[in-house]
Amino acid sequence: MKEFLDFIKARVSISEQDLTTVLSKFKELTIKKGTLVLRKGQLANQYYFVKSGGLRLFYGEYDEQHTSWAFFENDFFTEISSLHAQVPTRFNIEAIEGTELLVINKSEMDHLYKLLPVWQEFGRKIWEEMCAKQVDQNLNYQTLSAKEIYLELLKNSDFIKKIPVKQLATILGITPNALSRIRKNIK
Repeated sequence: MKEFLDFIKARVSISEQDLTTVLSKFKELTIKKGTLVLRKGQLANQYYFVKSGGLRLFYGEYDEQHTSWAFFENDFFTEISSLHAQVPTRFNIEAIEGTELLVINKSEMDHLYKLLPVWQEFGRKIWEEMCAKQVDQNLNYQTLSAKEIYLELLKNSDFIKKIPVKQLATILGITPNALSRIRKNIK
């Protein structure tokens, strides 16, 4: 829980009483590798904080799975396109290893937003961070080569250590063979 406390306090100045209220709404969840926490067609109804492990967001089935992104320790996220609009998700969210999460339902999050102005500030800051990351990611995909994007991903070693080559290649939009050539040329 300390990681989550640090995560919150790094973004907002929150009283101990408000922090206790917030933490009481989160539930701990431990999931095994390969477990889906959200399946295509479901309504996203939860926010997640990754205490340890990792999750991937992907679409497609079987041999045609395409990993869009991955979330690791100290990431706070949801499948916002489903949660916000309350429409069925186009994605699956799967544990890529044993993962510990803190989870809060949308209704509890909305309640905290109404109850605590500081929590509204926290939410705004989180989504501003997420939007900035998304803008950077989009720009990278439009202006950088696959090799340059891979070098950017190397800055977060979890992408390299925890994501299988096939899934990492789909994040980059290339084949596993092309990724192997990039990796070979970097060494």
